Amino acid sequence: MVLRKLKQETEVVLRHLHVLEVVKKNQPIGIFKLAEIMNMPKHKVRYSLRVLEQFGIIEPTQHGAVLREGADLVIEKLKKEIVDIKKSVNEMNKVLKKL
Repeated sequence: MVLRKLKQETEVVLRHLHVLEVVKKNQPIGIFKLAEIMNMPKHKVRYSLRVLEQFGIIEPTQHGAVLREGADLVIEKLKKEIVDIKKSVNEMNKVLKKL
């Protein structure tokens, strides 16, 4: 399927965002507690935390993951990117309707 990769990527990004949401609500929080709360394997939580850290949204501490100073700015940029992505998806939908 042409859109399979896009679908897989959006599912992974959605998982990262859910992890971010739980971190924000429960910080500081460790991998084991996150995995328990989210009912998710620890390796997936660990990967999401690593990605969020690489993008400068969270940082590890001895007590668990916390939002970094300035994370709100990064989150606002993500929101703007989502708006752009929605526009592209809407455009794809318009083209598909014509087919």
